Amino acid sequence: MPLDPSLYINRELSWLAFNARVLHEAFDPRNRLLERVKFLSIFSTNLDEFYMVRVAGLRRQIAAGIQHVPADGLSPSQQLDAITERVAELMEQQRRCLYDVLLSELEQHGIKIVGMKDLTPTELQGIDEFFESQVFPVLTPLAVDPGHPFPYISNLSISLAVQVHDPATGSSRLARVKIPKSLPRWVPFGNENRFVPLEQVIGANLGALFPGMEIRGFSAFRVTRYSDLELLQFDEDDDLLSVIEEQVFQRRFAEVVRVEVERGVSRELRDLILAELLADQPPEMPTLTESDLVETGPLLDLGDLMWLATLNIPELRDPPFIALTPPELRDTSHSIFDAIRQTDILVHHPFDSFTTSVEHFLTAAASDPDVLAIKMTLYRTSGDTEIVRALTEAARSGKQVAVLIELQARFDEQNNIAWARTLEGFGVHVAYGLPGLKTHTKTALVVRKEADGIRRYAHIGSGNYNSQTARVYTDLGLLTSNPSIGADLTDLFNSLTGFSRQNAFRNLLVAPRNMRQRFTEMVDREAEHAKAGKPARIIAKMNSLVDAEIIQHLYEASQAGVEIDLIVRGICCLRPGVPGISDRIRVISIVGRFLEHSRIFYFANNGDEELYFGSADWMPRNFDRRVEVVTPIEDRRLHPRVCSLLETCLADNRQAWDLHPNGTYVQRKPGADPVVSTHEILLQNSWGLALPAPADDGRTVKESQIVGERLTA
Repeated sequence: MPLDPSLYINRELSWLAFNARVLHEAFDPRNRLLERVKFLSIFSTNLDEFYMVRVAGLRRQIAAGIQHVPADGLSPSQQLDAITERVAELMEQQRRCLYDVLLSELEQHGIKIVGMKDLTPTELQGIDEFFESQVFPVLTPLAVDPGHPFPYISNLSISLAVQVHDPATGSSRLARVKIPKSLPRWVPFGNENRFVPLEQVIGANLGALFPGMEIRGFSAFRVTRYSDLELLQFDEDDDLLSVIEEQVFQRRFAEVVRVEVERGVSRELRDLILAELLADQPPEMPTLTESDLVETGPLLDLGDLMWLATLNIPELRDPPFIALTPPELRDTSHSIFDAIRQTDILVHHPFDSFTTSVEHFLTAAASDPDVLAIKMTLYRTSGDTEIVRALTEAARSGKQVAVLIELQARFDEQNNIAWARTLEGFGVHVAYGLPGLKTHTKTALVVRKEADGIRRYAHIGSGNYNSQTARVYTDLGLLTSNPSIGADLTDLFNSLTGFSRQNAFRNLLVAPRNMRQRFTEMVDREAEHAKAGKPARIIAKMNSLVDAEIIQHLYEASQAGVEIDLIVRGICCLRPGVPGISDRIRVISIVGRFLEHSRIFYFANNGDEELYFGSADWMPRNFDRRVEVVTPIEDRRLHPRVCSLLETCLADNRQAWDLHPNGTYVQRKPGADPVVSTHEILLQNSWGLALPAPADDGRTVKESQIVGERLTA
């Protein structure tokens, strides 16, 4: 079937549709108030990253004359035009959400963000004292004149552009004052939970920074710079760590792609800001125009609202919950290796404890005298982590420890460089992967000496080894001593740390080796079953579905009679429900309290069902430009759990959105039916609506015994 652009949704517009669903959560009164503030903050930071990478990339394509056209047929310039129009609509919705809805509701609960003009004389005096003692010593006003060139403006920082008039000479100049990130953005005053923005405190005291001068106007502004990494000039003899460090440093000076100013800023000051930034733009990069300057509401950088969302007001936040230890790991009289040797253990975070499963697996390996080696991949990890401590302890005790750290993990490059140096300092063997091929897989291998010989224990996950995100991202993890999986991971690690062109794997789907081929074969196999009148069904859950080739195979499977349900949180370029093309394909997106991050794949396979999960979405980058691992769930006693989870997602009528053929999403409403909210159900039973039966041999605790244990009083 030839590619028809009308059958594909543009990737960038689909992502904006996802961020619109995030923004909807800020409007939704069914969510608790501070959670709505959190979603508004997430919408803002999401949009920042979208401009730093996706919009910046399109601008560079246009400047370079590259006319790469995706499957949907939109040229880079057409995409930019459509993005500009859609973002303007979303920004207006964001302003309305904050200023017309949330701020007034917050005020009803005693939480106020006010301007300096709204303070009483007594409150002003307290703010002035705070400015003199805490703020003034930190500030550095920077003049712009022939002897003082326009200063470097760091990415995403708020600055004040100030029009300064010298009465002695009659001249007027532009000055810049950076709002320091080292100080709190929301300055408390008066009673509890009342705040004034730091930039307004500084703006009201500009006279102290420019004594003897007249302040004729000022406005807050903020720039967004291109922030992706490019290793196009990388030579095989170069040191990848040094190259990444240099790229991270140079990124600070990349071109500006967006300028935000306060709504109502004077035309004169607006033109001055744009003119100075334009003069500072690298000559070979896309030029700045008036269309790149965006007026926001009175406040810039609404991502900083996340701090307000963490205020300790329990009635305005989601109730806390207890992540439980998986039933198979509750018996502390045996080691975790005994438990894994007895049965494969499948965990579902954040509902199952990351600490008592994944972290315990690695800390136990570090201290176990029978463990000979630990190998793992680190894409993103959290600061002060138990995992890093376990790796360093293992290395110090003489174990062989090898870690593949991905230096190109977007926006975590600097952190990963620091972790790499820390681990190397303790004797860990650190590898960095290869340029152009990110190591995104989440895998760990422990080699242990036992009475009957050497045994390998493995963890394969869909989420990062990060204890912070493990509290809010939904992810699966498998702990297993399956010999075939252990052998596959051994081959994979050898290829990552040494010289190898390993292409054949026993059980695992590994990108960029065999994953694309295996997935398309399984989709096509379902189509053949359907044509033969045999049971055929596909359920796939992922973050993003972009790859045109696999979308084409899904269309063909639908036409062959396969029922296909796709649970795609973010970008989806497939159009479901198109007559004659995708009649049997349904797509939903679930957005709610937890970030849906697990990637799960179900194939009915004529009754001999197969289930897989792992780190890969169905995107070209995951198939072709990343090292990814997807594992089969071979223990069939675990299948009912995962099927229950998938069916719970599909039954959702509270957090689920249906994708329509025209690319729009419509949120489901329960109406008179009972509310089915995926995350609320998973908080009570981590595998969803249908409770799976216990293992045949009785070695695990019945899941029904732990229903309701999760929620705290």
